[in-house]
Amino acid sequence: MKRFPDPIKVPGEVPAARQRRIKALVRSTMQGIWVRLLIAAVELVTAVTFGSAALFMDALATTIDVATSVFLIFCFKFADRPPDKNHPFGHGRLEPLAGLQLGILLIVIGVGMGVYQVTNAVTEPEHIINPYLWIIPFGATLLLEFCYQLIMHSAKKQHSPALAADAWHYRIDALTSFAAGMTLVLVAMYPMMGSMIDNLGAFFISIMMIVAGYKAARKNLNQLIDTTPAADFFDKVKTAALRVEGVLATEKIRIQQYGPDAHVNIDIEVEPYLTVEAAHTISQKVRVEIQKEWPFVRDVTVHIEPFYPNDH
Repeated sequence: MKRFPDPIKVPGEVPAARQRRIKALVRSTMQGIWVRLLIAAVELVTAVTFGSAALFMDALATTIDVATSVFLIFCFKFADRPPDKNHPFGHGRLEPLAGLQLGILLIVIGVGMGVYQVTNAVTEPEHIINPYLWIIPFGATLLLEFCYQLIMHSAKKQHSPALAADAWHYRIDALTSFAAGMTLVLVAMYPMMGSMIDNLGAFFISIMMIVAGYKAARKNLNQLIDTTPAADFFDKVKTAALRVEGVLATEKIRIQQYGPDAHVNIDIEVEPYLTVEAAHTISQKVRVEIQKEWPFVRDVTVHIEPFYPNDH
């Protein structure tokens, strides 16, 4: 051996899969922006015109979703940038960091608006609210549920958990609009208590905002503090490593996952009397197989150990 062996490069479909992820995320997010802009505009104008607190809260929640979607598009693209001198592990943490901040923002707005609606329910004088306003949030519910079904179908077809998470966001928005619609149905049924029911309905929507914000914040915080990812990711890594000829067993597997990136540390066991060069080649092949199996793995560290039967 006269020179250090060249690294084994991953096939072209691995970086292509990362690019498809970004395009799918941006495309679905942009679709959501246009749908939500339409819903927010109609609800906001109607809420101001007819004085419905529940409709206003639903419009506010939808407007926040639009703002966060625009912000997330920039985060998706920035987080996918490759490693550089100052960020040797990539920029992937930006994505869950942004998600954590947006979850906290949703909680803060939900708490503030909830307190405001409770105060209004007690102090605001009764006024008659148009009995047909429920048509608007129910229409928004149908539109958002349609978007959920469409994007979830695409997520399952492409095996994309990122798209699936975005689809569930539409389902949450649909439930918020449904709550606003049910509130306005009750307002139509009991017009003399319309203002109080309207404010209490808006308070319920603010609770939903707090719950959604808490779940989003917790999910993103788990990635930032290196919580162990789901078991199926470990199965992917182990299966890929064992496909490589010369790998007799795997031991410790550690995974860090955040945003579009994952980093894997794995111990593999090989024949004890292999040369360093042969063991190095096997480790390179293990890295490639893991990245082929899971394209979002940015880097793999492979530790070689000797294999002895009945050693475990």
